[in-house]
Amino acid sequence: MTRRPAPLVIGLVAGSHAVNHAYLLLFAPAFSLLGEEFGVSLAAVGLALGVVNLVVTAGQLPLGYVSDAYSHTAVLVGSLAFGTLGCLLAAVAPTYEWLLAAAAVMGLGVAGHHPAHYPLISATTTDAYRSRAYSVHGFAGAVGLAVPFAVLPASLALGGGWRDAFFAVGVLGGLYAVGTALAVRRVPRSIARAGALARADAESKGGPIGGHRCRDRLRAVTGRLRGYARTLAGSPVVLVLTALWFVNSVAAWGIRAYAATLLDQGYGLSPGLANTVASAMLAVGAVVLLGGGYLADRTGPMAMLFAGYGSLVVLAVVVANGLLPAIAAVGVVVFLAATIDLSRPARSTLTDLASERSDVGKNFALITLGVSGGGAVAPPAFGYIIEATSVGVAFLVVAATAGLALVLSAWVGRFQGGRAGI
Repeated sequence: MTRRPAPLVIGLVAGSHAVNHAYLLLFAPAFSLLGEEFGVSLAAVGLALGVVNLVVTAGQLPLGYVSDAYSHTAVLVGSLAFGTLGCLLAAVAPTYEWLLAAAAVMGLGVAGHHPAHYPLISATTTDAYRSRAYSVHGFAGAVGLAVPFAVLPASLALGGGWRDAFFAVGVLGGLYAVGTALAVRRVPRSIARAGALARADAESKGGPIGGHRCRDRLRAVTGRLRGYARTLAGSPVVLVLTALWFVNSVAAWGIRAYAATLLDQGYGLSPGLANTVASAMLAVGAVVLLGGGYLADRTGPMAMLFAGYGSLVVLAVVVANGLLPAIAAVGVVVFLAATIDLSRPARSTLTDLASERSDVGKNFALITLGVSGGGAVAPPAFGYIIEATSVGVAFLVVAATAGLALVLSAWVGRFQGGRAGI
């Protein structure tokens, strides 16, 4: 298999990660504006973000199957197309119900990006630089999360509103989708359809996998599911890691979605300035993510889990009390997301170490369901907590969630203590 397309593929995948993550967090900086526009509560607006993540959760495994069975690049382009459509529909939403429908369309698009990205990176890279390719991918995704927090303040400063900001993000994403659709023609078939070709090769050597009849296929799928269930029962660390990724996702979404609200309601910053700080927070987290991989390789992944979650407990408690000077609160918030990003490469490494080679894909799919599930639960839940109590209480809950992540990390360490590098 040729490796020359690697820069092209990694570049396309990294750009797609940035665009899809911009869609994923599109609503967060505009929560208060959307609530005023549609006359709904903060929890209701949080539900719109929850719908995005709920659809992403539901779409992971089906789109993973489509990607593997047909074409990774088709799912890549389709993901960008549907995400862009949902973003533009949100920009023109006349009602709250329309906004929820737009969120569902956008979620369908976002659901496809990981099932396309990971197989493409795997098929086009060698072991010599595979980790660096994933680092670039993760960095671009972290930058994408910061985009809505930068675009909305810019729109407001220029006299526009949230609709203009959403439209700008959608247009940029649409242009990238068109460029990607043209560029993937240069990706060799051996990479674009790596999963389908691997399956065809296996069938040619060992006969049809599961047979061609529906009954045979159903029997084969059932057998594989039972085998995977037995594997999980024999290696419960994967289930604990799934719980850890879920809890991590809840904390991360609480921070991403409501850091600006914390600075606005808790410390009196203007919405524009609060969103700018939230954007800077996500950018800092992107840089820390790159460093987290290097440190995990040097110190072992468990150290990064304890350092990241321990720091989050302390910082979230400190900023939640509302007693810090505003400038100090800004300094703390800038580093909030970085505490979680610090441990992201370590969590991926631990998932890899806990997996048999034949189960890596399935285990990462399971982990991704935990991530998306946390994203579906957290925005409306934290929105309700803020409405019912205060934003400070919500960030105390973030701290408690990080404490639970520490407990789960210790449990992972107990299972993994005998492995090298841990």
